[in-house]
Amino acid sequence: MEFNIAVLPGDGVGPEVIAEATKVLQAVGDKFGHSFHLHQGLAGGIAIDTLGTAFSEETLNMCKRCDAVLLGAVGGPKWDDPKAKVHPEDGLLALRRELGLFANLRPVKVLPMLINSTSLKPEIIEGVDLVIVRELTGGLYFGQPKKQWQSSKGRQAVDTMAYSEAEIKRILQVGFELARTRSKKLTSVDKANVLQSSRLWRQIAMEISADYPDVELEHMLVDACAMRLIQHPSEFDVLVTENMFGDILTDEASMLAGSMGMLPSASLAGLPKGETFGLYEPIHGSAPRRAGQNMANPIATILSVAMMLRYSFELGAEAQAIENAVLATLEQDYRTYDIMSEGKIKVGTKEMGELIARRVKCL
Repeated sequence: MEFNIAVLPGDGVGPEVIAEATKVLQAVGDKFGHSFHLHQGLAGGIAIDTLGTAFSEETLNMCKRCDAVLLGAVGGPKWDDPKAKVHPEDGLLALRRELGLFANLRPVKVLPMLINSTSLKPEIIEGVDLVIVRELTGGLYFGQPKKQWQSSKGRQAVDTMAYSEAEIKRILQVGFELARTRSKKLTSVDKANVLQSSRLWRQIAMEISADYPDVELEHMLVDACAMRLIQHPSEFDVLVTENMFGDILTDEASMLAGSMGMLPSASLAGLPKGETFGLYEPIHGSAPRRAGQNMANPIATILSVAMMLRYSFELGAEAQAIENAVLATLEQDYRTYDIMSEGKIKVGTKEMGELIARRVKCL
């Protein structure tokens, strides 16, 4: 089979982790007889420097012609001036909006061999296996009005958290569908005690739950959820929430697994079944201080490739091969700096990618 993938390496360590992920992808192609055609494009800070925009029309059209998008990371101190007219993250938001990528899936699974790689007690994180479904194209990041202005009272600013019934319904359906394939429990996270948008969210969640009688639905306020993720994370299965809440909770949840370098993500344009168009990326940022040092952990990006194979290409066996190769490599005690512990074998970005690619071919 043949597949076309738009590859956007981005900034900082992005190109380094993407190189290892595509190396593993090539190993999958060799083992299973698939052809993965990679089409390179610019997004983020490098696009600003090269093209004057964080995401060009040419890159957008390339992405639309492909079957999926693989993204490294964007941003860095170089482009952090709050007065700048263009920021690298503008490219990421444009990608999500223009490609209709409304559903962000972020799995968090604590691997037994890394249970001591976090600051939390092993008995707290043992058995954690959850997925956070984050709405990605609405809420504060996209709502209007969004502006700053000067008045007689000084400088002011406004952001708008806006959601339509259709936007809420489709992301909740993703959550219910995913929960149905797992432990059949869905936690809907909101702030319904304060926000009107959250009250609408809760109303629609209760309405949709009638279509999923096999899925247990619970409602939880976002602040209570933030505490529960640290106190009793193993109680969660699938969580679904709006854009900003999801952004914060997923970064918090990443610490359960020991490092952001371990966690992949998928941003989908539809339900997580069939050949769904998606963008796949690690949840970590560009880590500019680590760039060019062969230090960054490529596992999150490699596992994002596994998600791409599963959700966009319906290649379940191939996705499992990558996941098994990652586990086998970690079981052999190889570690990048972020998950390193006493007695383990420290390796760099390239070495970790090569080890996993080799395992794919051998398993």
